[in-house]
Order: sequence, then structure tokens, then C-alpha cells
Amino acid sequence: MEIFVELDEKKLLECCGSSQFAKEMALASPFSSLDQAISAGRHIWFDKVDVNGWLQAFSAHPQIGQSTSSEWSKGEQSTAFATATDSTLRELADWNARYMHKFGFIFIICASGRTTGQILAELKRRYSNRPIIEFEIAAQEQMKITELRLAKLFSAKPIVASTDTAHGAKKAEAGKTSQIPSRTRPPITTHVLDVFRGSPAAGVEVLLEIWKGTQPQPLFGDTDRSRWVIQGSSTTDKDGRSGPLMSILEDLNPGFYRITFNTGAYFPEGFFPYVSIVFEIKESQRREQFHVPLLLSPFSFTTYRGS
Repeated sequence: MEIFVELDEKKLLECCGSSQFAKEMALASPFSSLDQAISAGRHIWFDKVDVNGWLQAFSAHPQIGQSTSSEWSKGEQSTAFATATDSTLRELADWNARYMHKFGFIFIICASGRTTGQILAELKRRYSNRPIIEFEIAAQEQMKITELRLAKLFSAKPIVASTDTAHGAKKAEAGKTSQIPSRTRPPITTHVLDVFRGSPAAGVEVLLEIWKGTQPQPLFGDTDRSRWVIQGSSTTDKDGRSGPLMSILEDLNPGFYRITFNTGAYFPEGFFPYVSIVFEIKESQRREQFHVPLLLSPFSFTTYRGS
């Protein structure tokens, strides 16, 4: 008998203040493990919840350093409150107000285990970010908070269901059996943010390829495109997210991958006709998630590895 953990939509809404996230997670429930729940949560948060859903989740938090009745927030900010002084709380309140005025949403940070001084230093550092970049960082911090809360929901041992109960029948009816892979999205994903206009970049063509040359890796200056094999292509949607660039695989083939963005079509007067990003996935990283966003303007771009 296999045991699954059922997550209630109301509890999930307390876990993350986005109603869209809570609804999608409840529909995906039950889960056979915390790892499966977190994987589903990341997929829903980054690939399904829209900008308004992110803002709704942000607004459900109290400001850092502010007294709250939320048991979640009290526990997560316990170190901050224990290390706070009147002067640091006043300074934190001042910077919270500056941040809200600049970005239009409250400062989001996974505060668990952080002192007031550490939080204040991070707030000051992130204040210099451009709004679209800070919005992305805030979304990542929100997901960290959600993951901690999901772990607490699991440790509280909510309602469980076995495959031979009515819950098992519900799973079978929805086509969600114990054979579901732990991944809920392709292992390589991307999205594009237009930092010039301060909005998601819609309509950008994206191409994913893998290296299949005779050499073990692509060499600098090698322009032979026949050595790259297409894995998939897509176009970014209104939220700047691309569709699936490959299938949902449990084990990703190690090797060198290249994501290419048709930036010239998006910024006709820009400097880059296209942008290609080459990265290596090692044998030990077969089951990891690779999110490779592009922060784009007409004359510059930035990328990094997300999750």
C-alpha cells in the first residue's frame, strides 16, 4: 500500500498567498513525498502562476520587522526579532517604505535564521536593482518561503490516502497514479524579461540544442552548426515564459546545451541579432532542474542559473 499526502487548498493558501497557486497545488495533490510536492510547487509557481498571482502572494506577507498575527511569519522572523534593537527596527521601517515606493510591492526575503542586520543589508543591496530584476528575485524568495512551509505541512502529517481508498480512486480518475514522475516540468526551462521596458518579453523565439560533435565539447570559435542537434523550440508568452523546449525526463542526458534567443526580431534596432547561451550539465546533475532566464535590453543582456 502506497501512502500519499493530501494538501488542503485552505492550508496551501496560508502557505503561499496566491489563490492560483493554492488551487493548482490542491488539484495536483496528493503527493507521495515532500520532494514531489516541492517539484510540483516550483512548476506551478514559475510556469503557471501569472504576474498578478505573484503580487497577490507578496501582499499576503507582513513587512519585515512588523508585528504580525501570522504564526508562519512569527516563526520565520524569530531570529530577526531576537536580534532587533529600536534603532535597527526604525531603520528597517524606513527602508521598507523606500522599497515599497520604488518597486510597488513589499520587500520579500526568506527571513528564516537571518538577523535584523543581515536582512537590512540585503534590503539595501537589492534596492539598487531595476524593478523587473527585483521582481524576479522576490519571486524566487517567495518560493523559498513556500518550500519551508510545505515542509512544515508535511511534518504536521495532514490527511493521508492510500491507493486502495477513495482518494486512490480520485487519483486514478484524474490520471494521476503512483507512476507520475517526480518532475512536473521539463528539466531545462527559460523565460525572458525586458529590462528596458520593465516587463516580460513576449513573442521571443527560443531554440534549445545539445552538442553531438566528434569532440567531447564545443570549442571556442567552432562555427559548424551541424554539430548541434535541436531538442525543441518555442515562443515566449505574455509572461515571458517559453513553452516546453523538451520532454519531461526523469534523467537528463549530461552534456553541453545551447539556448538561443531571437533577440533581433524582438529589438530590431538593438545590438544583438541573437543571443546564444552554452552551458554544461554534468553526470551528477542528471536529476537537477535548470532554469536559464534572459534579462534583455537593446544593448545588454544578463543570465544566470535558476531552479
